[in-house]
Amino acid sequence: MGSFVLAVGLWLRFDPETVSLLNGDKAPDTYFIGVYILIGAGSLVMLVGFFGCCGAVRESQCLLGSFFACLLIIFGAEVAAGVFGFLNKDKIIEDVQNFYATTYNENNNSTLIISYQKVLNCCGTLAKNCPDQEPGTKDCETAIKDFFNSKLYIIGYVGIGIAGVMIIGMIFSMVLCCAVRNSREVI
Repeated sequence: MGSFVLAVGLWLRFDPETVSLLNGDKAPDTYFIGVYILIGAGSLVMLVGFFGCCGAVRESQCLLGSFFACLLIIFGAEVAAGVFGFLNKDKIIEDVQNFYATTYNENNNSTLIISYQKVLNCCGTLAKNCPDQEPGTKDCETAIKDFFNSKLYIIGYVGIGIAGVMIIGMIFSMVLCCAVRNSREVI
């Protein structure tokens, strides 16, 4: 599961569409901060999972207990990050929309603006439409909101799945820890 979280974090970080939209001197960092947290959590879960496997193979109560404690801490951190992301979802979208609007008003032919319009299939802002806008093309501020809502749902679903697997991992580690303790008492 740690490698899966790491893969999703790396995909969100290096996805050409997302990177092209958020590269720039004044681009908001809020989105990438959340993605970096996801990458760090995935790496940490992989490391903790390795130690959990070692604890299970060696039947070590100490390693299994440490595995449980680390999973509990990571679980709490992921819940906190999920709540933070959910509460700041509108701020992230608003920051990117403001960045686009500011950049569009300064120079509407820059490569960044052209990248937004190409990736999102949009043109202009709510206040200022493109002169050569085709009928049915939406403004880029609405397209930005739709784009990030779809990406944030992916992150949310992945987080819920990982939380479920982590809870199962915590339950199994405590059951195995208790079984190891009981087997040693019998001997």
